[in-house]
Amino acid sequence: MELGLADRIEKLPTNPWESAVALTHNNPLSRIPVLINDDGLVLYDSPVICEYLDSLNPDIELFPTEPDRRWLALRLQALADGAGDAAVLRRMETQRPDGEQSPGWIERQAGVTRRALDALEGQVDSWKDQLTIGQIAVACMLGYLDLRFAGDAWRNSRSKLAEWFTEFEQRPSMAETQPQT
Repeated sequence: MELGLADRIEKLPTNPWESAVALTHNNPLSRIPVLINDDGLVLYDSPVICEYLDSLNPDIELFPTEPDRRWLALRLQALADGAGDAAVLRRMETQRPDGEQSPGWIERQAGVTRRALDALEGQVDSWKDQLTIGQIAVACMLGYLDLRFAGDAWRNSRSKLAEWFTEFEQRPSMAETQPQT
């Protein structure tokens, strides 16, 4: 959406837990998302797909080409993706039966996310006026935390990040892709 390509993308709802055979045909990792371009090229993993889509619109650079801006954007993306991965791992562990859960593992992943949020709070002023893949990754991760871990109340101790996200989540690309559950 941010690249003006939404009308060129057909979205097919896929549940990796229920449609593994159909998904593994295109992605042996059985993970979403997967993008198949008009030539049949199959791409998977959000960062790869985002970089491919970025290459289709030369007027917008979500992945900056200028080295200093590029490395900052990619580092921000990596921080957000790592925090998001930790949140997903935490969520998956909490879905296991009570006797099979590891409280130490759950806390370890929660700690990763807290440290990342603290780092983002300290960095937000340096990137809040730009739009790169880094900011998009941060917004997606924060949206996931709001969805799955609302009780953590991450906004209470990170006012600058909360203010940035409150504004960012009003973007049409965010508002139109809010999860329904």
